[in-house]
Amino acid sequence: MRTSLRVVEKKKAYEDIVQQVLVLIEEGKLKRGDHLPSERELTETFKVSRTTVREAIRTLESMKLLQSRQGNGTYVLASSEEALIQPLAAALFNKKDDIRDIFYIRKIIEPHVAELAAENATPQEIEEMERILQKQEECIGHRENIIETDSAFHNLMVKATKNRVMERLIVVLIDLLKKSREKYLMEDEHDERAKRSLEGHHRVLYAIKNGDCDAARKSMLQHLEDIEEIIFKK
Repeated sequence: MRTSLRVVEKKKAYEDIVQQVLVLIEEGKLKRGDHLPSERELTETFKVSRTTVREAIRTLESMKLLQSRQGNGTYVLASSEEALIQPLAAALFNKKDDIRDIFYIRKIIEPHVAELAAENATPQEIEEMERILQKQEECIGHRENIIETDSAFHNLMVKATKNRVMERLIVVLIDLLKKSREKYLMEDEHDERAKRSLEGHHRVLYAIKNGDCDAARKSMLQHLEDIEEIIFKK
């Protein structure tokens, strides 16, 4: 990593350090779990004070990209994809946003995701989605939490669109809605709600597998409306 870094300008030097580390993460040269050089080493590499290095590290920590462990140094917390998603999430949404507004945006976008997936999904991607739904069905049978398989299905579907910007946006939306999805999938009527979610996924995948773009779009919209009814019903 050190050979990829350069001396920084004194003015707002911490911002230059942040940008260099961001690029290394985005390019995959720094990966999740990698250990950064010590503060002393970074100070020597960048030719700046320790205060500047610490300011850069604090900034990257606030972006959820690095994590300082007391007595054990600083580690990369995010993958290259997450390095792109985190700033996007920060720019688009905040904790005060109404979940209904976020869900409304999802209903606008995800039907088109399903439509694109029906057009572009490879046989391998369809097989992977089928495996996820099989695993989801097994989780329901064992009364286990299906949140991970639920998220995995939506993430695999958007990956099949071959649109990387769309993929990043959907990952952000799904993550923002995670708490509400956990709530409606884990309450007293867990089995019924989880089964409805699985049925919706199967309808969407059936349309994708058949390359039926119109049916995929309509099935996804119906699936999301079903979920919305469960979440917001009084």
